[in-house]
Formats: sequence, structure tokens, C-alpha cells
Amino acid sequence: MPSPHPATPSWEVRRTREARGVNAIPAVRPTTAEERAERVATTGGTPTLDFGSRTPYDAYVRTDVLHGLQQPLSDDAGEMSFLVITQVMELYFKLIAFELRNAQERLRAGDVWAALAPLRRTALHLEGLNASWRGLRWMTPADFNRFRDELGEASGLQSAMYRHVEFLLGLKNPALLRPFNRQPAAHRDLLHTLRTPSLWDDAIALLARRGHDLPRDLLDRDPATEHEPHAAVERAWVEVYRDTSPGNELRLLGEVLTEVAELFGDWRHQHVAAVRRAMGAKPGSGGSNGLAWLERSMARVVFPELWSARTHM
Repeated sequence: MPSPHPATPSWEVRRTREARGVNAIPAVRPTTAEERAERVATTGGTPTLDFGSRTPYDAYVRTDVLHGLQQPLSDDAGEMSFLVITQVMELYFKLIAFELRNAQERLRAGDVWAALAPLRRTALHLEGLNASWRGLRWMTPADFNRFRDELGEASGLQSAMYRHVEFLLGLKNPALLRPFNRQPAAHRDLLHTLRTPSLWDDAIALLARRGHDLPRDLLDRDPATEHEPHAAVERAWVEVYRDTSPGNELRLLGEVLTEVAELFGDWRHQHVAAVRRAMGAKPGSGGSNGLAWLERSMARVVFPELWSARTHM
């Protein structure tokens, strides 16, 4: 189960560095607490309003790039809402994937306390992601129909970053790499996530290292395959929860993982509800049967033994 692969893939680090530019002059000049205090003393507490070619805020957030990404394909005003909220969700997928990898790195090092912080942030980010659906509640089938044809075969099924999130949570399906066969970078990145242990794999490996009796074939299984619920893992979590002392870090880990799983389940439920609201049972844009496909996907449970163990507590 333990993997030599880093929790944050080298391709992700490389991409970040390339985006910054190897020899680029920093767009935002760092300041110290002393400099900020001196600036306030100089300005009398009023904000600085004069800058060079661009404000530091724009340089940091890259608002010029961010606000240039909204290019609707129709003249319907509702499409802008649909597009922006979809892009917001994509950013949340990236943030959640980042936090899950952060937690994995700490679990692999055996530092459960340090893993709790990124997992708690993940739960909060999932709350933000789930809240995004509220921005689409206005959309009736008639509203969606006004611009749906312009989307062609574009579908959320084709979101590579969402697949990263699913794979990191343990919902592995090699077939879902196929849409990216002609996108080498996206395919390579997803293949890496598929072939390395999921967060749930890392949690199970941690239980074994902490002395819980887990079979070798479970710990050594191919991480590219989806985890099947196992009675030994269920028993391990029952044992973890028997210790109700405040210092039981594994119990705290179990609770935050449960929260992440529950909120991810909320995301899937709200996705189904949004599709049902906007298009009913019509065929999906990406070739699936739409609502029926989503409803079937909800049968796959994240961190299954954390749920089944509760029957025996």
C-alpha cells in the first residue's frame, strides 16, 4: 500500500514553476510587517492608490487572464451564469485535489495531526462547491434549451480535474481516461493519479502501520483498481472508534474523512437534482443517458467501511 510516488506529482510542481516563469521578475514584491507599518504611518491609514503599470492585486490574482476566460457561445444572457459557475466548480475541483494530495503526503509520513488540517479545509471547500449549485436554480428546461445546442458534445463527464478528485477519493475507473486519449498532458496526469494509492488506500495503510490486523493481499493490491469493501477494514474502524479519548487521532481522522465523504455525496446528489431540474431525463450532451448515468454513479460509495462500521459500534 505505501507508495514511492510523491503525493504531489512532479508534473504539478513543474507546471506551477513553468506558469511563474523560470527567470521572471516576481509580479508582486514581498513586504514585511515593518514595511506595512511604515506604509500606514506614511499614508495616515488611507489606502495606497498609485501604482506602476498594474495593481499588485491584479498581478497576484491574474484578473486579466481570469476575466478573459468567459466566452459564451450564444447570445443568451443565461449562458454567462452557466459558464461562470461551471468555471468556479472547476477551480474548486483543483483546490480539493490539491488539499487531498496534501493530506495524503502527511498520512504517508504518519503525521495524522498534520493531515487533519487539509482534510478540514477539503470539507469547507466541498461546502463552497456544493453552494455553487444554488446559482443555477433559476434554470428551467426552457432556459437551458436556449443555449444548450451551442455546447455541442461538451459535458461535465469530460472534466479531467473532477476525475482527479474521484480517483483521489478512491473511485477508480480506467475507462474514464479514454476521453483524454488525444490530450497527452491531461491523460498523463490522470494516469498518474489512477496508478497511485488513493486517500482511502493511504488511510488503510496507516491503520495497518498502527497495528490493526489487515491482510497482506489487501495492502498490496493494485491501486489502479477500485477498492472493494473489506470486513477487516470495517473491524479496524470499529476498534478505532472504541477509544473515545480526546487524543485518539485515528478517530478524529475517521470523523473528518466521514465529513468529506458525506459532503462529496451531497455534491453528487445536487448534481443529479440540477440535471433533473434543467433537463429531466433527456439524453446527456456527452453521449450518456444523462440522469440515469448520474443516478447509477451514486451507487459507488466513498470510504465505504467508515459507513458500514457504524452498524457495529
